[in-house]
Amino acid sequence: MKRFLSIAAVAVALVSLSSCKKDYTCECTSSVGGTVLSTVSTTINGKKDDVKTTCENGNSSQTIGGVTTSVACTIKD
Repeated sequence: MKRFLSIAAVAVALVSLSSCKKDYTCECTSSVGGTVLSTVSTTINGKKDDVKTTCENGNSSQTIGGVTTSVACTIKD
């Protein structure tokens, strides 16, 4: 019985110390020449640092003929 309780205690400690995954909202805003065209939100489940990296991979910017189009993505808690 003592061995079972020791194993159970270690398991609980490991679970409580591990990073929890949760839902985060990635919000991407598209704009042309500084004028916002649209905002799209997507829910991503994971660890905050991983989700932030995934969300920010959607960032882009391009200038054609002096007009800049861009997409800016950020995590909303």
